[in-house]
Amino acid sequence: MISIPYLICSILSFVPAIVCHEACHGFAAYKLGDPTAKRAGRLSFNPLKHIDPFGTVIMPLLLMAMNMPVFGYAKPVPYNPAYFKDPRKGDLIVGLAGPAANLVLAVLGAVVYTLVMLVLPVSALAQNDVFYYFLTLFLPMFSLINLYLMFFNLLPIPPLDGSSIFAFFLPQKYLPQYYKVQRYAMPVFLIVVLLVPYVLHFNPIGIYLDATAGNVFDLLFSFGR
Repeated sequence: MISIPYLICSILSFVPAIVCHEACHGFAAYKLGDPTAKRAGRLSFNPLKHIDPFGTVIMPLLLMAMNMPVFGYAKPVPYNPAYFKDPRKGDLIVGLAGPAANLVLAVLGAVVYTLVMLVLPVSALAQNDVFYYFLTLFLPMFSLINLYLMFFNLLPIPPLDGSSIFAFFLPQKYLPQYYKVQRYAMPVFLIVVLLVPYVLHFNPIGIYLDATAGNVFDLLFSFGR
């Protein structure tokens, strides 16, 4: 059963993570000369501008209920590579902006955690329940969820950011075929994410996230322990 503090901390971690992720996509495109995201109101930090009913709400709740790593996605920020001086390079920069934002937030959470642990004695933390949950539950979860989102979105599957990064390194002659495959990739991927662990008792995404986000998390939080 999911505890109330865990649920609250999960929501307070996940929402800012996806909002900053998507807003940074739009901001990167805007700085490269594309006004599409700004015109669509997607440079906002208002969560309602970025929520995808399934990817932002249903999928994270399902993963939480199944005791799996909490990750998901928001509505992709619209942008037009035709505005970029170098469309392929611009597409790469925009694709990297979201995961980079999650990495910054994860490091920030670890820095706050480490500083507090170095300054305050453990006995002082136990005197205030809210502060205790903030330090021992929220900050680690905030960093971990940002790392999950970062590495999840780096997978080269549309509409995840890794598809833009993968396309940058793909030879030009293969791009048309790759773009044709894009329309089918996400539904198949979601089936793999949600059904494979139960049908085959094997969770490839969980293994991937443990090897990437899990190890980075352990490194970031090793200084304050």
